[in-house]
Amino acid sequence: MGAAAHPPTPSRQREGEVRFAGYASVFDRVDRGGDVVRAGAFAASLREARAVPLLWQHRPGAVIGAIEALAEDARGLRVVARVTHPTAARLVARGALTGLSFGYRVRAARGARPRELLALDLIEVSLVAVPMQPLARVVGVARSDPPHS
Repeated sequence: MGAAAHPPTPSRQREGEVRFAGYASVFDRVDRGGDVVRAGAFAASLREARAVPLLWQHRPGAVIGAIEALAEDARGLRVVARVTHPTAARLVARGALTGLSFGYRVRAARGARPRELLALDLIEVSLVAVPMQPLARVVGVARSDPPHS
C-alpha cells in the first residue's frame, strides 16, 4: 500500500491546521520493544467508541489536535487526525514529524520476545519523533494554507 493510497479527505480546517492519515500500529511486525500487534487487537476497544486524544510524545495533557477516524484495516491501526497546535502542525506539514505511536493497556497477550498483543485497550495516539514501531508513520498530509518558507 503506497503513501498515497489513503490520503486525508478534505474537511473543514482552520488556517494553519494540518490533517494527516497514517498508521499508529502496523500488524505482524515486531517493534523495538519486542512486541507484535496482531490483527483484531483493537477491535473491542474501537467498538466501545471512546474518545481517543491526539497527544504530543505520549504526554498526558499535551493534546495537539483531534482524531477524526480510527479503524483497523489489513495493514494496521489507521488514523486520520487534525493537528491544531501550530508548531506540531508546521512540523507535520514539512515532513519533519512523521512518527506515530499509541498508548494502551493489554487485555490479552501471549509469549515473550516477541510478545503477541492480541487484545488492547487503546488509550491515546501520539505524534512522536521516534516511534517504537518504525513502520508506524504519517502517510499523507493535507494543509489548510500554503507552507511558509
